[in-house]
Amino acid sequence: MSTLNKYKGFRKSRPGLYLAIGSSLFGVVGIVKQVQLARRETDRLKLLDAVVSGAAVLTNAAILVRELRRLDIDDVLADD
Repeated sequence: MSTLNKYKGFRKSRPGLYLAIGSSLFGVVGIVKQVQLARRETDRLKLLDAVVSGAAVLTNAAILVRELRRLDIDDVLADD
């Protein structure tokens, strides 16, 4: 089994999804700093950029949570 195939399998596993959710939400720290800086400078364009970036991070986290729920549903069905 190649390293690439092992990585693909890890991405679809429960620990892989938890790691992806955690790293995605870790990006929120940078976005909060970006929003604070934009507000201090009263720069609307930077603020808009931070808001759009925040929406992208939250959307990514929501997709990963959905995948985690699907994984849980598949596990329950597999136990029968």
